[in-house]
Amino acid sequence: MSLTEVSGALRARLPELGERMALRIRAEVEAYADESLISFASLRDSCGANADQLLGRFARDAEPDVRPAERTGRLRAEQGVPLADTLHAYRIGFEYLWARLVEEAQRHPEVTDAHLVAGSSEIWAQFGRYAEAVAAAYREASADLALQREARRSALVEALFTGALAERTTLWETVRQLGLPERGPYAVVAASVPDPGGEPLPGIEAALRRTGVPSAWRLLPGEQIGLLALAHPDAGSLTHRALTLRNARVGVSPRFDSLRDTPQALRFARLALAGLPADAPGVAHFDDSPLAMLVAAAPAEAARLAEVVLGPVLRLPAAERTRLLRTLGHWFSAGGAAGEAASRLFIHPNTVRYRLRRIEKLTGRSLAEPAHLADLGTALHALRLVPGVAGQGVAGQGVAGQGS
Repeated sequence: MSLTEVSGALRARLPELGERMALRIRAEVEAYADESLISFASLRDSCGANADQLLGRFARDAEPDVRPAERTGRLRAEQGVPLADTLHAYRIGFEYLWARLVEEAQRHPEVTDAHLVAGSSEIWAQFGRYAEAVAAAYREASADLALQREARRSALVEALFTGALAERTTLWETVRQLGLPERGPYAVVAASVPDPGGEPLPGIEAALRRTGVPSAWRLLPGEQIGLLALAHPDAGSLTHRALTLRNARVGVSPRFDSLRDTPQALRFARLALAGLPADAPGVAHFDDSPLAMLVAAAPAEAARLAEVVLGPVLRLPAAERTRLLRTLGHWFSAGGAAGEAASRLFIHPNTVRYRLRRIEKLTGRSLAEPAHLADLGTALHALRLVPGVAGQGVAGQGVAGQGS
């Protein structure tokens, strides 16, 4: 190649070329001007190595070795330099090197304009190769780093939920690494995973972050759990809206201030989740229905209570049992208003009253007696929440189930 002598002359000045190229890049690319991010020595060495490989293409007509470019791509990803700035720096370096080639060519009379045109085409073809190598190595390294960060983040979240972090300084260091504030209030969310490996709340962390609610999440085989920071004045409503939009089954713990209470909050969130019907999405807050949470927390006792209170009703033929339990459920959800319950069931109010009297007669409990009323309401919750209770498949429609 006719630029062989020109390239050879420049290679003899590689230390100077590498340093001047590095100075040019630092002057024109903001990210490279930060000595704490990229040391000048590292940049100078990278410029020298890449220039040596490129000039070797002209001096020896050798195929370029893109390994220095690949090393640079990986290094810049680890340093956190944006890929766009990395590629911009490469363009500046190639432009600088080409300018020096043209400058040196003027000292060699045998080099014609045609030679320079061919050399220009060649050097920018090589820029394309180097840029591809840099970008590919950068993206590969970024993906590896992301996996490492996600694995560490997941481990830190798991440590918070299991209580493995006990010392105060360790807790604070952990939340800082997770991007959470050091002080509460916090809340824990537990969402049921419908299919193994599925994510019931896709994109929830980013969605909450956009509204000013930072959070950290972990996906388990049967559920997705998250720790939320609720310092934002509207955090409660913003969180509820974001969770509701995912159309999943979600339980939310009460608010708490100490990170040491995270494991207990997870238990409360799971109890709230257990309080939802198994076949319907929804967001249940632990504080919304203490009675439902109590039932979910003691399933064996709740099952026994349902049998004791509603046993005569549960032993009726399926059709009649369904009608009575649905009517009672709608009556409770309507606040004891027979007319409202009738409207929801599309029947006459007198039909509602008749069915309620039949329940009172069968159970021996009066809806006018507060203690009896509490028994019947708790038994209904047990039918809906506790698997294995007799008649649960019928009552599982919910306290406010549809139908007549």
